[in-house]
Amino acid sequence: MLKDQDRIFTNLYGMHDRSLKGAQARGHWDGTAKLIEKGRDWIVQEMKNSGLRGRGGAGFPTGLKWSFMPKESDGRPSYLVLNADESEPGTCKDREIMRHDPHTLIEGCLIASFAMNANACYIYIRGEYIREKEALQAAIDEAYDAGLVGPNAAGSGWDFDIYLHHGAGAYICGEETALLESLEGKKGMPRMKPPFPAGAGLYGCPTTVNNVESIAVVPTILRRGSDWFAGFGRPNNAGTKLFAISGHVNNPCVVEEAMSITFEELIEKHCGGIRGGWDNLKAVIPGGSSVPCVRGEKMRDAIMDFDYLRNDLQSGLGTAAVIVMDQSTDIIKAIWRLAKFYKHESCGQCTPCREGTGWMMRVMERLVTGEAEVEEIDMLFDVTKQVEGHTICALGDAAAWPIQGLIRNFRDEIEDRIKHKRGPGGVTMAAE
Repeated sequence: MLKDQDRIFTNLYGMHDRSLKGAQARGHWDGTAKLIEKGRDWIVQEMKNSGLRGRGGAGFPTGLKWSFMPKESDGRPSYLVLNADESEPGTCKDREIMRHDPHTLIEGCLIASFAMNANACYIYIRGEYIREKEALQAAIDEAYDAGLVGPNAAGSGWDFDIYLHHGAGAYICGEETALLESLEGKKGMPRMKPPFPAGAGLYGCPTTVNNVESIAVVPTILRRGSDWFAGFGRPNNAGTKLFAISGHVNNPCVVEEAMSITFEELIEKHCGGIRGGWDNLKAVIPGGSSVPCVRGEKMRDAIMDFDYLRNDLQSGLGTAAVIVMDQSTDIIKAIWRLAKFYKHESCGQCTPCREGTGWMMRVMERLVTGEAEVEEIDMLFDVTKQVEGHTICALGDAAAWPIQGLIRNFRDEIEDRIKHKRGPGGVTMAAE
């Protein structure tokens, strides 16, 4: 279990002062100029050594991503763009950083931007986050007033501006290239890659898009050293992580824990156990709604990190938004609801996703009521495979994976419902 002195987010629950004064009292903005003085190469190398992998879902190594930015400018400016869109159902960790500990984020933006030779940073915040935007903007204003950002930011000799941009509530704008399109004032639709944002991103300039949590942990990693951060979790799954646990636990919460903690320890220590006890656990979605669900009995000993969940359970850590479902859940209906969400949020640019999400949702609708044929289960699985991996962005995958997880893990339930609806002798029963 993570000790209090090892927590990076010291005001996650808003119990302390979130202003600049409070943040400085908790050790933020301490010697920022000295960290910048050590130079770009040192900062990027420390991030690589720390083993930090992106906290927005994909888990790409952060230091490696930064190193893709051009070392020398060809005349174009470089940009850091922060993805604060957090629209993945079940995910609510970044919002706690923005409303209660915003200065961790702003200091991280300054250091990361310097490391990537960017004089400006744009934070793209989700449309529904009204209070979070107010808290973050107030913190940015404080930082400007104190000279921590702006010309000669924090006395480092680096000029740095930070802009907060409010989205309009579209899930697709959480995809990095759709976010850039939206920032430019265009329709939020993903771009083809290559070119990757590091080559041509915002306004055609070198850009890195990072998640809020990925950037907010940077100053603490550099202060305490990459070895300290790399000391948590298993190899290739290093550091501390915010877990957002919701659903049928006794105490839903957002908590910072060491990576590779077991699911059982996470739930027992922080959530007061499963509602109705462990025998009542039916299924868990371990990383936000787009990763496949896992049967409850397989989750109990599961290790909560990228590699274990992907390799051993055919799911993923994603954003670490853990959705817990007990035996009272109609799992087929729950996954249908997710299918409906992805259908609604598809931008419609790619045919497999535009047509496939609606098709999958309609079949799921019939599975919920049991008015389908048993053969349609395999057909539905086949269609998810035709959508997955055939779209510009990962929304097609996000729509396909929950359904694949349902069919892999709860096929018996789907078949039982169809057979029950058919009644004895395979005759369709009258509607109840």
